[in-house]
Parts: sequence; structure tokens; C-alpha cells
Amino acid sequence: MIERHHLTILRELKRHGSLTAAASALCLTQSALTHSIRKLEEQLGTPLWRREGRQLHLSAAGHELIDLATRVLPQFEDAETRLAHLARGLRGHLRIGMECHPCYRWLLKVVDPYLKAWPDVDIDVRQRFQFGGVEALLQYEIDLLVTPDPVSRAGLIFQPVFDYEQVLVVDDAHPYTQRAWIEPADLSDQTLISYPVDTSRLDIFQLFLRPAGITPRRHQTIETTDILLQMVACGRGVAALPRWLVEEYRTQLALSPVRLGEQGLAKQIHLGWRHSDTTRPYLQGFVAQARNIDAPAA
Repeated sequence: MIERHHLTILRELKRHGSLTAAASALCLTQSALTHSIRKLEEQLGTPLWRREGRQLHLSAAGHELIDLATRVLPQFEDAETRLAHLARGLRGHLRIGMECHPCYRWLLKVVDPYLKAWPDVDIDVRQRFQFGGVEALLQYEIDLLVTPDPVSRAGLIFQPVFDYEQVLVVDDAHPYTQRAWIEPADLSDQTLISYPVDTSRLDIFQLFLRPAGITPRRHQTIETTDILLQMVACGRGVAALPRWLVEEYRTQLALSPVRLGEQGLAKQIHLGWRHSDTTRPYLQGFVAQARNIDAPAA
């Protein structure tokens, strides 16, 4: 019979690459680990791996079980976390992943009234899931995803919570401040500053520059919003950000928003969650609270 500890052994073997490292991670001896898998192989009637010198190579059955471990173990761990919170008198623990760098300020406006309305729910914001949140949802590593780029995946639901306009941000002395809007070619001689994200996930590239066959003179990445906008304000480059964020920072820095194209670049922020969690009241309470909070304004 396949048991949970068998799946855990195989997952750690995949993570660490060797029996010695996997045994150490599980606080087992290597012989105990090997014995456990050998008994499972006898029950299944098929080997799970073979040795070639110091190398281990998984069999087809071994790969099947690792795929099962990847799907099932996170769900066990998620259920245990929820039950542990219940045992401590907590009624919920909402893990939020962020795929939107500038949305953190908006999120704070949602969290404050939510925590007051749901005193028995804890919130954990996990920004390490930036730009990989869909898989984190599917693997039960987070419960809710904040993203401007929803995707159609079985078992997931995405709902828009607010609209915004993506604009070009320039310093107040930049000649583009005299323009009602800019065209893609206007960025061909500019230094474009963005967050450290693959350009395939950046709207300024995917929706504005690449359809026109344009690339900026230089592309520079900065992780922190404050530093990024200080660089722009000092004339070191331009950036593409939500208009509401630019308006907020204009009280502190010499920044101006410029429309991207005559029609502008319209976007939405979405919240995503697993369909199986739709009945969790405190998760839906967060979604409802988010829809009642406008984007930060100046």
C-alpha cells in the first residue's frame, strides 16, 4: 500500500538529488529510507529506481509516484495547517501571493478593515510568489493571488476587483510632459526602467512596444518601487506604472504621468483562488472587501 511517508521520501529525493541528502532532510538513516522504499517496491511488484554507480535513476513507476507526491502532499500539508489553526482557536489563515509589485499599497487598504471584520483570521502576504502565483495556488502554497494577468486554468477562479490605467512615468522636466500621449516609437531612444520581471510579463512590452516592433534604447530593472521612482524623478529613465501609483508619489517626487497611446492602456487587478475554496467564508469576505476598496489615490 502506498503511504504518505513513501511519497515524502520520493519528494525529498527529487528535491535533494541523493539518498544521503534526502535521509538527512527527513531525519532518517539512509538504510531506513532504502528499506522503506524496498518494501513498497515488493508490494507494487516494480522497482522505483535503479543505481548506476553513485547515481540514482527513477523508473517510470518512480516518476509516477513523484508526480503523485507533488499533487497530494501539499494538500495534506494545507489541511494540517488549517486544522492546527482550528486547534489553536483560529478560524482561518489566509495566505496571499502577490504578482503585482505596486499593488502592495492597495493591499494594505484592504487588510486593515478586513482584519477588524474577521478577528479570528490571520493573514500572511507572500511576495516570494511574485510572477509564479498560479502554480502556487495549484500547489496549495497560497490561498489567494493578486494579479493583473489572470489565466484560464481548470480549478481556478479569477475575479476583477478594480480597474486602472497603465501610464508612462517621466520626470517633470521631461519633454513628454507636453504631450497628451506618446506612441511606441517615442520610447526607442529612452531608458525604460521596470521591475525585475521577464519582459513577457510586462504590459509595456507585450501590449505597447512589441506589437509596434519597437524596443527601448536601454532596459534597466529595479526591484523597489521607491528607488525606481526616485530614478525616474532624477531623469535617469522612464517607467510604466499604474496611474494611481504615480498620482500618489507625485506628492513626494517630481513625476508626471503620460498616456500610452491615444486610447490609453486599460488594465484590471484580479483576485484568484481555487474553486474548491469558494465556500470558505473568510476568503470570500476578503474578496468582497477588496471590491469595496478603490485603488490608492493622491
